[in-house]
Amino acid sequence: MNSEQFTKSLADEAPRRGLSVPLTALWWDAKGDWAKAHALVDELETKEGMAVHAYLHRKEGSAWNADYWYQRSSNYRQTTLEAEWKALVEAFLAET
Repeated sequence: MNSEQFTKSLADEAPRRGLSVPLTALWWDAKGDWAKAHALVDELETKEGMAVHAYLHRKEGSAWNADYWYQRSSNYRQTTLEAEWKALVEAFLAET
């Protein structure tokens, strides 16, 4: 799957099977379910999970919390949230 296919899958009712947990969280975030996305990565102690966790707290407006998670993860921080979401999706899809 590439980023275009991932984005098109947002029209579906549920994420496709086989996505990693961080990608699934980003899928739910894009669908407007921040809480479901956060629940998926809340205790995920991987660099990818922590990167999504940081993004979600930044989106929430909790800068101090986001900064904590950015420090623990591979920092994917971008100028805009949209650019960061896209960078995360593309990086994680490239890993699969």
